[in-house]
Amino acid sequence: MLTFAPGPSKVYDALPDYLQDAVREGILSANHRSGPFMQLYQETEALMRQKLHMPEDYVLLFTSSATENWEIISQSIVESASFHIYSGSFGGKWVKFAQHIIPESKALKIAANEAIEVSSLDIPEQFDLIALTQNETSNASQVPMSVIAEIKEKFPEKMIAVDTTSSMAGIELDFSLGDIWYASVQKCFGLPAGLGLLMLSPKAVEKCERKGEEGRYNSLSFMLENARGYQTHYTPNVLGIYLLNRVLKDMQEIHHIDANLRERMSKLENCIAKTTSLRMLVDNSATRSTTVMGVTGSESLITKVKKEALEAGFQLGSGYGPLKPTSFRIANFPAITDYEMDGLIEFLSKY
Repeated sequence: MLTFAPGPSKVYDALPDYLQDAVREGILSANHRSGPFMQLYQETEALMRQKLHMPEDYVLLFTSSATENWEIISQSIVESASFHIYSGSFGGKWVKFAQHIIPESKALKIAANEAIEVSSLDIPEQFDLIALTQNETSNASQVPMSVIAEIKEKFPEKMIAVDTTSSMAGIELDFSLGDIWYASVQKCFGLPAGLGLLMLSPKAVEKCERKGEEGRYNSLSFMLENARGYQTHYTPNVLGIYLLNRVLKDMQEIHHIDANLRERMSKLENCIAKTTSLRMLVDNSATRSTTVMGVTGSESLITKVKKEALEAGFQLGSGYGPLKPTSFRIANFPAITDYEMDGLIEFLSKY
């Protein structure tokens, strides 16, 4: 069965080889204070710079998941309150986590088809961090880099935190536009779930140090202290980090992956547009995701398509939350081959 679910999604075909190499190389027994682990950490961070174009002065941290980063950002970086701009369920969950820690945090919810009007955006002085869900997995929408650039230009004094859970390693991100970027590996990195990534600018590190929050299991100050020596503050998912390292070594530089995924998404969009009964969940091309396609139709049709897809060997991702009965989602992640995507497009074209 070939899965097109948007996470956990299909893993890279080379994963069995990576796993065998991990056992053979003995990395699974490596202590996180040992030389082999420190070398693995340092090399993985260097590969993030080389393949994903992470800036030289940004630091890479490992967490348990993207979700954990919601808590870390509010407890260790935000000083007064955060202001969230979001359109879907995951952005909404981030808001709730933030308000649990800092009740003064606020949010602006927009529709999936609605572009952020930066010129009319008013974010009061008391909000020191702007939180953006760049790629909203639940409704297949996204915020373009150009919009993040406008926000950065309009609010240069505020920090910007960006959720790229289902887009990092799939599209080229301009990390210089934000201070905090995070993701999980079970989507565009093509790996099993269980590892989160947190990327920080020097400005974010300085803000963490100024706030001085400490004493918790995942206090960012404690994490940074260990990261300076390429160690982690707790026993990490060493296998996950090793697999990430191997994927980064084998993958193309991100601008090549970006170009291919955009071309594939264009083919998928054309397919859905030509069908008689299906339509795209996000019909505004300016806010439509590059890595997750949402398809909508009547409840009976969606049930029928998903059932017939399974019979044809394709597992489609269910719609999320209130969108579940009337939509399905398709991952356009790098681990899915062009041949596999072409097969799904051919299947969908009959509707």
